[in-house]
Amino acid sequence: MKKIEAFVKAHRLDDVSLALHRIETLGGMTVTDARGFGRMRGEHPDPAEFHPTVRIEVFCSDQLSPTIVDTIEKAAHTGLRGDGKIYVIPVEDAVRISTGERGDTAL
Repeated sequence: MKKIEAFVKAHRLDDVSLALHRIETLGGMTVTDARGFGRMRGEHPDPAEFHPTVRIEVFCSDQLSPTIVDTIEKAAHTGLRGDGKIYVIPVEDAVRISTGERGDTAL
């Protein structure tokens, strides 16, 4: 299993969400507002100013991971600096609390 964590521009969230919804075997995703800075920090005189960013978290099978990464990358891409980052993290286990299912079936 994998956890895919993507940080993208907030105004690209609708496009990314719609693209992910087209992946039939995707179980779901979580979106949270995020604030921070990256390589663009030198371009803004006020360090308290952050660009609106969202964090998207998706848990999936190893086989589905490349599809999800490609989908997010294409939907979030604007060609400008600050488009974001995608991280792929191994997940040891998952448990669906309501049924006790474990592993990929819990996704």
